[in-house]
Amino acid sequence: MKKIMIQDMPQHIGETVKLGAWLANKRSSGKIAFLQLRDGSGFVQGVVVKEEVGEEIFAIAKGMTQETSMYVIGEVKADERSSFGCELSVTGIEVLHAATDFPITPKEHGPEFLMDNRHLWLRSRKQHAVMKIRNEIIRATYEFF
Repeated sequence: MKKIMIQDMPQHIGETVKLGAWLANKRSSGKIAFLQLRDGSGFVQGVVVKEEVGEEIFAIAKGMTQETSMYVIGEVKADERSSFGCELSVTGIEVLHAATDFPITPKEHGPEFLMDNRHLWLRSRKQHAVMKIRNEIIRATYEFF
């Protein structure tokens, strides 16, 4: 089994891989759970089906909190509905560290709160995109001069 990053998933469609990721968000309904996973290279959705993985792994998936770090094992599947073009059909989860009381949730927060928790706010999609653009501008400026 190959350990890869999320950005490399399109080259491994149909293969079983291992991802090191954090849980950005999750939602579930009855017998299926959707995990929004992220690493330094991007975001991807992991799908956990209770009938396929069993009670133990499904309970782990439903009980994880936001920003829990883990290794996720699963098969990469092409999915045209995804903005990324693929998703992960999860077959195994190894929790490395369960995060507790992560203060920034998907709800709206005020600027003062976000500035006080800037080190955590940078994990959001919008701030991540801003930082990537900023980094590219700085790199291009260095190359120019």
